[in-house]
Amino acid sequence: MTIKNIAFVIVFIAAIGFFFFNIRRILAYILLGQKENRFDNPFQRIKNVLKIAFGQSKLLRDPVAGIIHFLIFWGFILFLFAVIESIIQGFYSPFSLEFLGTFFSAITIIQDVVGIFVIISVLFALYRRFIQKVDRLDVGKEGNLDAAVILLLILGVVLSMFGQNISHIANNNFILTEYEVRPISIYLSSLFYTETSSNANLFYEIFWWAHILFVIGFLNFLPYSKHFHVVTSIPNVYFNKLGKEKYSLKKINLEDENVSQYGAADFEHLSWKQILDGFACTECGRCTSVCPAANTGKALSPRKIIVDIRRRTEDKAPLVIEGVQENSILSQTLVHDYITDEELWACTTCNACVYECPVTIEHVDSIVDMRRNLVLMESNFPPELNAVFKNIETNFTPWAFNSQDRANWAEGMGIKTLAEDSEGEYLFWVGCAGSFDARYQKVTKSIATLMQIANIDFRILGNEEKCNGDTARRLGNEYLAQMLMQENVETLNNYGVKKIVTGCPHCYNSLKNEFPQFGGNYEVIHHSELISNLVSEGKIKLRSEVEKSKITFHDSCYLGRYNNIYNEPRLPLKKLNGVELVEMERNKDKGFCCGAGGGRMFLEETEGTRININRTEEAVRTQADTIASACPFCMTMMSDGLKSLEKSEQVLVKDIAEIVLENTITN
Repeated sequence: MTIKNIAFVIVFIAAIGFFFFNIRRILAYILLGQKENRFDNPFQRIKNVLKIAFGQSKLLRDPVAGIIHFLIFWGFILFLFAVIESIIQGFYSPFSLEFLGTFFSAITIIQDVVGIFVIISVLFALYRRFIQKVDRLDVGKEGNLDAAVILLLILGVVLSMFGQNISHIANNNFILTEYEVRPISIYLSSLFYTETSSNANLFYEIFWWAHILFVIGFLNFLPYSKHFHVVTSIPNVYFNKLGKEKYSLKKINLEDENVSQYGAADFEHLSWKQILDGFACTECGRCTSVCPAANTGKALSPRKIIVDIRRRTEDKAPLVIEGVQENSILSQTLVHDYITDEELWACTTCNACVYECPVTIEHVDSIVDMRRNLVLMESNFPPELNAVFKNIETNFTPWAFNSQDRANWAEGMGIKTLAEDSEGEYLFWVGCAGSFDARYQKVTKSIATLMQIANIDFRILGNEEKCNGDTARRLGNEYLAQMLMQENVETLNNYGVKKIVTGCPHCYNSLKNEFPQFGGNYEVIHHSELISNLVSEGKIKLRSEVEKSKITFHDSCYLGRYNNIYNEPRLPLKKLNGVELVEMERNKDKGFCCGAGGGRMFLEETEGTRININRTEEAVRTQADTIASACPFCMTMMSDGLKSLEKSEQVLVKDIAEIVLENTITN
């Protein structure tokens, strides 16, 4: 064994030992979180990893940044062969992967070609961050320094690899071995060396050591960098929520007498997965760039929320593990000292942050858990919510309406309740807005009329229907939400309900994705889906010619991002001859929130501009004469936006049910 090999072994063992020491340290921090089972359905989880982590599907939603990252990511994956070869050479200098034959040829040509693309990508990434200064990449002085170090280390790894290759080629008289295919390296070798060069071997050794040290430096810088996501992102994607749980909030066991903390006041009250989210965050800013609160000047930044979870964990976890009893850090909490109340209450739970995150961080779950602490443990919430919670508890609706008036909208329509006749195919779940809001009652009647025209056999609950619990749950009042959900499930199951149609996306999401937590398993359909099906089947016949108009459709967050319903509301509109459907700049899965979700419907916006104004201005820019919606909250927010902009006379807001009914042949 040569001096080179001995020196390498010492350096290698020290570097790997230090790296695993840090891995063990961070893993110990993560395991301080609450238990949560994320080990089910391994095949689906592996599929997610292949699509999201390796396929970079979420990153590629932004074509420019996505392609840059894709090339850097896959470049590093492919460079692993070069790294492995160099490491083995540290133990045994003559080693080569050439014994792989034609596979070695594929490795060498890919390294050469992809290496150039990686260099270009790194330089472009530096340009975007430090010269172009893309807003979402602004992470402050410390964060920018961190990014610069990582990018330069990546550049060092690639350049030193090329240095090795061109020196190796020159050292072999510019002759490639049988299976080597290095078109770029052989060209560069002829530029830097001549046939009489005698220092090629020396430079090979220099570049070999540089390559090893850059790789080791990169590896050991990661645990102290936001780029630790290189290690944690794949596990984080693997442990992402699946199925109905993906769009539902986790249930708190309120009957467990051993539970002393509801919600999260500090990092250890979060689950291990939520803490892992903090260490998986790339600080890329995609979440904050699409956040309606952040875009309208509110205190909330989803990126900051997740980074603060990591920061708090790193500050407190070592003290907890060491058993320290007294320290100023221990007297602080995640909520209040790291994350303010204003940040938490600004969230509309629109899920845009979660949808865009390339490593599947679950921002909304953590925000709601911290809201739960404020409401259930501290009774600390905006004063407007006192009336909302009281109304829900006493009237089973967020508004101060008499619950006995819930079915008044149906007078004279010949609609039966389940109490009168429980044999209907569908239960029409009307919802609180559909029952009490004067404007949305017209939508409710339109939905019911269309079902009658199509001979759909349906019933309503009438006075037995109660608020679905969405508003209370997302505002952090889990106790109140569970009470409503359990009572509704009991009513529905007593009647043997199997199919439900509803006109409210918030009701839809709760009934479909959250009621199963309480024993309520139903086939749930939104009215936009039902109407689309009825039109396609010819059970609702549209007029051949309608009044010319231009319509833009506003996507509800709980219908779209939560439940992937984008085309169904648009299909009937597209079939109306004379109607031009125009899209807003932000549409479908990139749609912008109306501002009412997450209980924000009942809270005042005191910071920045109003979210609904931002969205309404975008709708007005399409020059549409009608804004179509499929959600009571969206309808209210868009209507209020038009009033504020003094556009109510020029632009109408209508539900798709109203538009379809107006253009339906009824005889």
